[in-house]
Amino acid sequence: MTILVIGDVMLDRYWHGDVHRLSQEAPVPVVKMLREECRAGAAANVAMNCASLGAEVTLIGVTGNDESERLLRKCLLSHSITAYLIPNPNIDTTQKIRVIGRNQQITRIDIEKHAAYPALTAAALVRIDAHDVIVFSDYGKGALTDVGQLIHYAKQAGKTVLVDPKNHDYSRYAGADLVKPNLDEIREMTGGWSTEEQLEAKVEKIRQDANIGAILLTRGPGGMTLYDGGRHHIPSKAKEVYDVTGAGDTVMAATAVMLTRGMDLRAAATVANYAAGVAVARFGTHAVTSAELSEAMDGTH
Repeated sequence: MTILVIGDVMLDRYWHGDVHRLSQEAPVPVVKMLREECRAGAAANVAMNCASLGAEVTLIGVTGNDESERLLRKCLLSHSITAYLIPNPNIDTTQKIRVIGRNQQITRIDIEKHAAYPALTAAALVRIDAHDVIVFSDYGKGALTDVGQLIHYAKQAGKTVLVDPKNHDYSRYAGADLVKPNLDEIREMTGGWSTEEQLEAKVEKIRQDANIGAILLTRGPGGMTLYDGGRHHIPSKAKEVYDVTGAGDTVMAATAVMLTRGMDLRAAATVANYAAGVAVARFGTHAVTSAELSEAMDGTH
């Protein structure tokens, strides 16, 4: 059983340094850079987590033709991920540069340019048939302009389709087996709610109107709730929270991997909740390993 991840890829760069004084130019700390660390982000982080959990995974994304693309490719190769990074000459590879001093994030610099690129759609269409679970990781950077077409093709081919969304119009994800928004995204879409029953009704309407099999709502410290015609809440398993960066990617990846191992959606989401608990206890984006997941579950099946 194999997984195909399609979507917006990013390079997460961490500039670690010492802070001893404030700048004379402005009331900001001066960071003396000591080292740089690079990690895969967004759809690339989903792929890294799938591979780290033991799955055979392929990644399709769009990058610039630059140093960051080469650094990202190196990250992916370290996890034996088959990566089709399609260079778009009109953009730079999306980057998030985090400046870290005294173990704290001082600032973040985003380098990005949104650009639709049909070459990704063509590359995806010829590779969907060879995979069992298709994951779309939509960060709104332009890679998934034709996501509706790709989902339709995947479902016609009998594939399981999971989506991490970045859009208020969920009809573009019609036919997906699972869509995984977070609490802020649902609040923005629905205008808020007063009770859990009200929230359930609003989510159910979104699910039915968009023809989505299930919605997995990630709620940060509140765990996750699966809406599949009913409501199934999964309490958080995080023992400590250090950094929530990439936790949603981990949930998406772990859910996909567990589905390839024959679990139903509720069981897969339950395991993914444990994986998220591991991820948030680590600094930055983190590819959760099978050993870490087993330890976190402590014999839970």
